[in-house]
Amino acid sequence: MADTASQVLLGSGLAVLSQPLMYVKVLVQVGYEPLPPTLGRNIFGRQVYQLPGLFAYAKHIVKVDGRAGLFKGLTPRLCSGAVGTIVHSKVLQVRGRCPWGRSEASDALPFLLQTSREMVARSAATLITHPFHVITLRCMVQFIGRETKYSGTLSAFATIYREEGILGFFAGLIPRLLGDILSLWLCNMLAYLINTYALENGVSTMSEMKSYSQAVTGFFASMLTYPFVLVSNLMAINNCGLAGGLLPYAPVYSSWLDCWSQLHKEGNMSRGNSLFFRKVPTGKRYVWEERRFR
Repeated sequence: MADTASQVLLGSGLAVLSQPLMYVKVLVQVGYEPLPPTLGRNIFGRQVYQLPGLFAYAKHIVKVDGRAGLFKGLTPRLCSGAVGTIVHSKVLQVRGRCPWGRSEASDALPFLLQTSREMVARSAATLITHPFHVITLRCMVQFIGRETKYSGTLSAFATIYREEGILGFFAGLIPRLLGDILSLWLCNMLAYLINTYALENGVSTMSEMKSYSQAVTGFFASMLTYPFVLVSNLMAINNCGLAGGLLPYAPVYSSWLDCWSQLHKEGNMSRGNSLFFRKVPTGKRYVWEERRFR
């Protein structure tokens, strides 16, 4: 119980610190670009037009809503993190623990059992906390149209249930679950192969090397499964009555597969993945341009 409480506190602290980053990322994912691009240089030194990065974007939000504006959606996100941590811990306790000693490092069975248990625990936590995730995203996206529809967590639950029913709480759940599962298996499988076949057990820093390999493979897996995150977030706010979920930011998608297909055709599968050195795509027109040409 003490371990779970410490995990909740740690997760809450990290959520507070990373909230401005997530806020900007979500708005970029939606395609909201309130600031025109500027002439800058890429990593190779060439001059290119770049969209505003994290700090310029955050400065714009502060200018409009003040510093407190960077923390919109924080309450439901904290609820999601706390409930998810508790559910994850409880599921792992129910399913028991599998010892994975050094002598079993070359055996694939403990790896499969451990990853399978983690998959069930993560999926359960994602399923239960997804309504909070949906509310978090919609609270953030309200910045685009200056709406106040989702002003409180409890009132947001009532609004979603009244307008969309139970299914509204689980908008974008399928791609989110698929992304989590694929990321987990890919990360653990790559780490298992590296730790088992690429690293020698005689090295004194073996434990450190294995932890580094886990971090590297985790980053690699998250990059590959990012499109699932993007599609899930877009489906969570699509056609929900907010300006950010309608044209000109996005059409009304019939399903998450339709959303995936449209993003793929536009070449936007990685939109929002990087908040620095954001090059303006060729032929892409943003809302600020449409207002200028009207």
